Amino acid sequence: MSRYIVENIRDFHLDHIFDCGQCFRWERQADGSYTGIAHGKVVNMQFQPEKQTDGRPDLSEEPPDRTLPCDHAEALNGTQNSDQRQFFSTLQPSGRLVIDNCTEEDFQKIWKPYLDLDRDYGEIKKSLTAQDRVMAQAVEQGQGIRILKQDLWETIVSFIISQNNNIPRIKGCIENLSLLFGQPAGEYAGRAYYSVPGPQKVASLTAEELAPVRLGYRTRYLIETAKMVCEKGLPEDEEQLSALCGVGPKVANCILLFGMGRYDSFPIDVWMARVMNQLYGIDEKDHREMCAYAREHFGQLGGFAQQYLFYYIREKNK
Repeated sequence: MSRYIVENIRDFHLDHIFDCGQCFRWERQADGSYTGIAHGKVVNMQFQPEKQTDGRPDLSEEPPDRTLPCDHAEALNGTQNSDQRQFFSTLQPSGRLVIDNCTEEDFQKIWKPYLDLDRDYGEIKKSLTAQDRVMAQAVEQGQGIRILKQDLWETIVSFIISQNNNIPRIKGCIENLSLLFGQPAGEYAGRAYYSVPGPQKVASLTAEELAPVRLGYRTRYLIETAKMVCEKGLPEDEEQLSALCGVGPKVANCILLFGMGRYDSFPIDVWMARVMNQLYGIDEKDHREMCAYAREHFGQLGGFAQQYLFYYIREKNK
């Protein structure tokens, strides 16, 4: 079995990436690695941090009383400045990423873009935390988060299923859907994996056939959405996305962020409403004000901010 190793990976932690609510097909193993499937490939990933000898920055203190020479647009585009790295340079040591069942070609074509490894997350973190103590604490909690580049159809399916649902049940529904109706994607460690069925397959199914997946009222949403995609193609913008059956504002923002690369999207669910209320003082029911705050303070980095805050509040409430 092939194995690919990437050295000097920074701003990276598998627990943060795979447990921040953006994906549902990765399982943590006893050794701390993760096995999962994406883009039709099954791999196991393990991150091995280098030994850290220098101290961590004290993020409990006030951020520097100055504006770092980096705006949100620069951070998003990945421009770098050595002075900007100082605040977070010791937050996490670099390390080695080991991907089992992966060739060099697979890494370059699939896993490098999937893990967003070309983006400088250190720049993003410095931009978001320059004048924000709350965000500094959230970033420290989830410093290894990266936003995955996921398949759009799978993202649509996943977040339609996610409505009024919890993560373990979402994972179970997606696995059952794939096992019953998806295509074989390979085996790893003696377990067979299956891809999420495509829109043509889902559109051909009846509610009775989907009953074992236990989707409840989401069954109709999924079938109708599949039929719409078969007829009109995958959505290319927010308007087309919002026209899909069962896709409201929260689900649309999740799909925009995780499946369409709209990094200014700021999905709000019960966890995000809670964190925006507890940490920023916004009424828990005033989602409009939360979105306005995100646009004003996080701008093009709203999606990254959302992930740090989401992970932070969930970890604090465990």
